[in-house]
Amino acid sequence: MNPAAILTQLGDKATSGKALPPVDQWHPAHCGEMDLVICADGRWMHEGTPIGRARLVHMLSRVLRREPDGSYCLVTPAEKVTIQVEDRPFLAVDCSRVESDSAPAELGEAEPGQTEPGQTEPGQTEPRPDVWQLVTDQGDVVRLEGETCLTLSETPDGLWLPEVPVRFGLAARLHRNLYYRLLESAETHEQEDGSLTLGFMSGGRFQILGQLAADEVEV
Repeated sequence: MNPAAILTQLGDKATSGKALPPVDQWHPAHCGEMDLVICADGRWMHEGTPIGRARLVHMLSRVLRREPDGSYCLVTPAEKVTIQVEDRPFLAVDCSRVESDSAPAELGEAEPGQTEPGQTEPGQTEPRPDVWQLVTDQGDVVRLEGETCLTLSETPDGLWLPEVPVRFGLAARLHRNLYYRLLESAETHEQEDGSLTLGFMSGGRFQILGQLAADEVEV
């Protein structure tokens, strides 16, 4: 099977602009593997050749899910096929901060951080914590709040970098450019063992970007 055949099976179910297909509710027979690899840099390779059609990649990304055993599958109501993912299937490529009473502000317009409650008058409510939202290379918008937060995981290169859950067991790795943008405004928290944790506040929780061991911290 080739990628275009999957979309033919789906018809308009994978059309961009509509609600995501309910791939978590589809349980078809497993039909083997497809020679398709999502590279760590975000490229989709079919039989060793990059898929040049951005629309095709986007449509396929909408029917991708991760299985309980950690494998990745493209799923239709009729069948599912396993593909390979070098690191994470998505990249987080942009972000903005949603303030409690205003529209999103671009990174750099305000320092990331939790809104300080301050003093409130009787009958007034305290400001809600600021929330940062990330945008993936496939257009998913992920708000860093509640149980959705950044965690560190190891890349194929042996580096520990942030990732964020997106949908259906899939995660996005922070793109290098976005990672360095966020690091420019990161806060540092010293731990009991002398190490430093770098990150920012979102949704009332500290979102980790990295760690420095005690012996790596300059005195």
